[in-house]
Amino acid sequence: MILLNCGSSRTALPVSEISVRSVPNPNQGKIAKNIILMIGDGMGLTQISAGIYENDNFLNFEKFPFTGLMKTHSYDNLVTDSAAGGTAMACGVKTYNNGVGVDKDGIPVKSILEEAEEKNMMTGIVVTSALVNATPATFMAHQKLRAFTEPIAEEIANSGVDFLVGGGKKYFDRRDSDNRNLSREMENKGYQIEDFITHQRLQDVHPKADKKFVYFTADDDPLTKITGRNYLPYASKMGAEFLKSRSENGFFMMIEGSQIDLGGHATNFKYVMSELKDFDEAIEKVLNFAEKDGETLVVVTADHETGGLTIKEGSKLNKVKPDFSYGRHTGTMVPVFAYGPGSENFTGIFDNTELYRKMKAALAMENKSQ
Repeated sequence: MILLNCGSSRTALPVSEISVRSVPNPNQGKIAKNIILMIGDGMGLTQISAGIYENDNFLNFEKFPFTGLMKTHSYDNLVTDSAAGGTAMACGVKTYNNGVGVDKDGIPVKSILEEAEEKNMMTGIVVTSALVNATPATFMAHQKLRAFTEPIAEEIANSGVDFLVGGGKKYFDRRDSDNRNLSREMENKGYQIEDFITHQRLQDVHPKADKKFVYFTADDDPLTKITGRNYLPYASKMGAEFLKSRSENGFFMMIEGSQIDLGGHATNFKYVMSELKDFDEAIEKVLNFAEKDGETLVVVTADHETGGLTIKEGSKLNKVKPDFSYGRHTGTMVPVFAYGPGSENFTGIFDNTELYRKMKAALAMENKSQ
């Protein structure tokens, strides 16, 4: 009998020790005081998979103890856009593509952020897009079309949101439809208005103790991460600490990695990966805050997938070979990750409108006094 050497000279991929990497979650089953919802626009399971393989087989997504899958279709289309997807998550109703904070008939529907304000909770929005873009707009505005950016800006100015960081300065102070300066109007309502012109870095701005806070990061959409944008992780941590320090009744904050989607539309893998890594660094900051705080539910998901990204045969660790089917949205389900009080309820397969109800239940909002 001849014994062959069955050993292999191939190098094994490192195996993730999930039990070691997962963040301890002692507060599950309790009522959350705060919620931080993080949305990776256009971020499907393949984007996350590729991001893990491109970063030594680990991203902070692996720290979450509970995961699920979410259906993303809009009212009348299996492939949603960000407006309908955002409305489903923010307001708990299906609407048509391009509808912002309205139902299928164009009737305004209250968002969870607005309901939080009614319960005397603090609220915040941090995005890497213009603040008037579809996803953030669904939490603060109600318009029949996402293209109505200047009316959306007016609604944001009147929304009372306590902490705002994102682009879109021109929609507030150099408007085409009227001569109003919404930034000045917001200052008169008690806001501290800062921007990238007077302070190039958010890190150099110090919020005033008695003011709500706005920092415009760009005149329209902010820079890409590759070309120098650097505020998302810092703003995420800053926002959570700002809101926590000023509210006895808790807070709701939405953070969006907006440009993962733009990378998918451009079928540009490096663009997608740089934006995903930036979003992942923000997740790390938020998880660190939530673990220390003990009263904060963190939910990470997406509104839809963009680009039809696949990982091709021949890919290697840190050298993924990507392929995009086309530069549009797709109808695939997206992952959901949860940590903190109530996180155990974000498992299984559920509709994007259920995300709204699950968040409300985690906060026990029906039991909170106004």
